[in-house]
Amino acid sequence: METLNPDRRRGERGQAIVELALTLPLLLLVVLGVFDFGLMFERFEVVTNAAREGARLGVLPDYTTAQAETHAGNYLTFGGVPTTTIVHGSCPASGGLTPGQGCTSVTQETITLSTTPAKTVNVIVSTVSYDHEHVFVGPIAQLFGGSFGTTRLRAVSKMRKEAS
Repeated sequence: METLNPDRRRGERGQAIVELALTLPLLLLVVLGVFDFGLMFERFEVVTNAAREGARLGVLPDYTTAQAETHAGNYLTFGGVPTTTIVHGSCPASGGLTPGQGCTSVTQETITLSTTPAKTVNVIVSTVSYDHEHVFVGPIAQLFGGSFGTTRLRAVSKMRKEAS
């Protein structure tokens, strides 16, 4: 008959520490990734609202497209997005911006509606772009030789300009 030996569990003494050391980095990466995604989503909402505000001001009869661009840029800045500079004018679809830089563009276009007879309407198109730099996951990926780089957050809002 085998006797219970209390010294038998000695081989498993550091098991919990080893398991913690193996799983904690992965758990922290997932938690920090959730925070990073939440921060990016919050900034995307500000970019979307800035584009909407630029278009809303652009359709008013007493405002110019330059004033609408400035208003959209101010919304981007005061909305909590950390912008180093805001470029007014043509927003590139990709590239052309540095991380933390925003871009606003408000233009007027004329589109033709497919009705009988065809009608043309003036449309204000407001585009706001921002290059989001990943705060938590980006530096962690650089430790392992990878790069998350930046994510382009871009929103376009179109509104019909009413006749004055």
